[in-house]
Amino acid sequence: MRVRPLASIEQVEPSAWRALEPPDFPFFDHEFLRALERSGSVGKGSGWSPVYLVCTGGGQLLGALPLYVKTDSFGEYIFDWDWAHAYHQHGLSYYPKLVAAVPFTPATGPKLLVRPGADRAAVADALLGEARRLGEEVGVSSSHALFLPEGEVPEFTGRGFALRHSMQFHWRNRGYGSFEDYLSALKGKRRGQIRRERRQLDGDLAIESLTGEALYPGHAAVMYEFYISTSEKKWGSPYLTRAFFEEVFRTMRDRILFVVAHAGGRPVAGALSFFKGDSLYGRYWGAKVERRNLHFELCYYRPVEFAIERRLGLFEAGAQGEHKLARGFLPTLTYSAHEIRHPLFRRAIEQYIEEEKEIVAENLAFYSRHSPYKDGKSVA
Repeated sequence: MRVRPLASIEQVEPSAWRALEPPDFPFFDHEFLRALERSGSVGKGSGWSPVYLVCTGGGQLLGALPLYVKTDSFGEYIFDWDWAHAYHQHGLSYYPKLVAAVPFTPATGPKLLVRPGADRAAVADALLGEARRLGEEVGVSSSHALFLPEGEVPEFTGRGFALRHSMQFHWRNRGYGSFEDYLSALKGKRRGQIRRERRQLDGDLAIESLTGEALYPGHAAVMYEFYISTSEKKWGSPYLTRAFFEEVFRTMRDRILFVVAHAGGRPVAGALSFFKGDSLYGRYWGAKVERRNLHFELCYYRPVEFAIERRLGLFEAGAQGEHKLARGFLPTLTYSAHEIRHPLFRRAIEQYIEEEKEIVAENLAFYSRHSPYKDGKSVA
């Protein structure tokens, strides 16, 4: 068994990588990672330098751990700016750091990719051991694994990583046969609110939910313009390039849901989601006009309809957003793991994480007392 670092996903044969791809998580698909690289969204000057640790044995690719050497904390959604500031105040450098995550994507998914049938414990041990060695070689302050699935938590905490809690709102399909079935499961107030919001959409809007063969190259340019409009309003500068959207609309249209609204024959708003297996992930949205409830329709209600039609079990609509609760999205714990190398900062940050867990637990309990469902279901 051998582990080696690669600087590009294109150094791995797509057919070999596909044996590692998670069945319900599209963001470690070869096409997605390649789109990030080819478009320049990651790599030189982006703050994200890819290092794919790949484990081979017996002539096969047995596992991989996608990592990034980070020189800032942009695009992570698990915030550690205060940690970096504390390092700076004490004359220490917090960057570079090593991060296992999907760039610009706050979605929970596996980080240790292991070929079915391989010895998972041995492969994971080899990958994490090499990650530690790489961190020492690069001289990182710390290593981080963001948005871990619960099943992978012990593999990181068993190696001394501190576990951090955060919270998102996720929607679960409870066997609904239609959107109306879903509404019927909600309390009357919430059911009425959603129906009212859908009725209040301006009558001149035409909304389409497009995927697969219905997607064309022109849709990528349209979505990019919407993405840029949101970036200008919220972030100041976009993370993703136009080439990224062109690439994924070309290579991943079987895993893309593009909900687009037209008015007067021209596109005025859109929302992009990715899906695979049993799961749907809302990612980017934008609008050129202000229309009442348009965000809710494109980012929540149409994707929920899609999930019900496709019998998908999970819809993650992105980070934060307590307004999702009223629309049937329930509070869900999310996990990240952090290994801080400086002993004094390690103790201080671990204490902070434990105190933060109490706050997250209180917030989770608060939201859980306000379930939108008639049966009182309160956690996704």
